[in-house]
Amino acid sequence: MRLILALLLPWLQFFTIGRPIAGIICLILQISLIGWIPAAIWSVYALSQYKTDQKIADAMNKGG
Repeated sequence: MRLILALLLPWLQFFTIGRPIAGIICLILQISLIGWIPAAIWSVYALSQYKTDQKIADAMNKGG
């Protein structure tokens, strides 16, 4: 679900993962049609990093 959100509304996805400042910057970038593609790519990348961070945190909590 977040991947679809990252592609359609990249700025909103940043708010769902707790990065509101990046969301505002992404919204400014997304306002132009040319900026939509880099905003979507950035959003998908940030989402993948968020998922990786979550997996690492889960592994640290289970292991320790």
